[in-house]
Amino acid sequence: MIKNKVQELAAHIFNDVVGYRQHIHANPELSFKEFETSLFIKDKLKKWGIEYTDCANTGVVGLIKGNLPSDKVIALRADMDALPIHEANDKPYRSKNHGVMHACGHDVHTSSLLGTAYILNQLKDDFGGTVKLIFQPAEELLPGGASIMIKEGVLENPKPQHIVGQHVMPLIDAGKVGFRSGIYMASTDELYVTVTGKGGHGAQPHQNIDPVLIASHIIIALQQVVSRNADPRIPSVLSFGKVIANGATNIIPNEVKIEGTFRTLDEEWRDEAHKRMKKMAEGIAESMGGSCNFDIHRGYPFLINEEKLTANARAFAEEFLGKENVVDLDIWMAAEDFSFYSQVTDACFYRLGTGNAAKDTQYSVHTPRFDVDEDALKISTGLMAYIALKQLGN
Repeated sequence: MIKNKVQELAAHIFNDVVGYRQHIHANPELSFKEFETSLFIKDKLKKWGIEYTDCANTGVVGLIKGNLPSDKVIALRADMDALPIHEANDKPYRSKNHGVMHACGHDVHTSSLLGTAYILNQLKDDFGGTVKLIFQPAEELLPGGASIMIKEGVLENPKPQHIVGQHVMPLIDAGKVGFRSGIYMASTDELYVTVTGKGGHGAQPHQNIDPVLIASHIIIALQQVVSRNADPRIPSVLSFGKVIANGATNIIPNEVKIEGTFRTLDEEWRDEAHKRMKKMAEGIAESMGGSCNFDIHRGYPFLINEEKLTANARAFAEEFLGKENVVDLDIWMAAEDFSFYSQVTDACFYRLGTGNAAKDTQYSVHTPRFDVDEDALKISTGLMAYIALKQLGN
């Protein structure tokens, strides 16, 4: 029975996968700079006799062809990059690179896909078709490594009919996974706003054009784009996290810089919101005697899980783990560049539980204390292998 074979191989490779994860965690690399991580992946694939090619500079694409006749192709994806965060955990495998940390679980994703590759490579006589292994750089930085890999042909030669990815989730207990069909994660855009006025002495505001006041009106007014212009049925988020008015207690500066993010789950509304925000901000600044440069860096699109593939993957997960270990996911307003794949082929992006209160692994991703319960690696490798095998029809 293929399930038993996968579980046995997953148990056999578990300790090695934990070692891979700890090595990658201790040696994190920022987006587009995953040189050593890339070499580490290639070394393992070469050791196992798995053919691979380079893509998007540091990306690696492996191919495992089953020995049974079939032209089906499925892609499995893991991201590789770390974040510019100083790790606060005191673990033997803590980051050796000051100010760089695997705070989003990409070390888990990469090590897990290596374990999955090992399992599938051992089972080539048991399946037909091809599994494409996508080790992707730069999920954390625009324009996103996924978009570059797609442009360089990662979804061609051979062309996968489906792509599957997994992502850690500390809010779900280790040993469980979560699925959601349809729209799951938001688009994301970066907003860079410069409000220009005329600086001067704080005691003589009538002689100045105060960009701080103008910026304040803009920040408050722009919330109307979400509260009064967006269809209430379409989730939208507008948040500003950085405001720099480099004056002093008695100095009005010449300009104020604002940075924020806009996220939603509808591409038409996304475009409309861009126009409304820009027009509103520029109009407010002009009406108050200043000017505004509203620069939008368009980011990732929304992520959609194709319903049939996701239903299949969920059913396979229930077979592999038991129904009690498969949970429903809600819409998540964070963003992921896996969304680029979901826009061009049938995709399923599910969550791997890594939380454990007793092991203090419930801190959110993108924080200095993030860590995982490594028992999650007992299922991360085998489940993805099982989903791939079952989707290929084995």
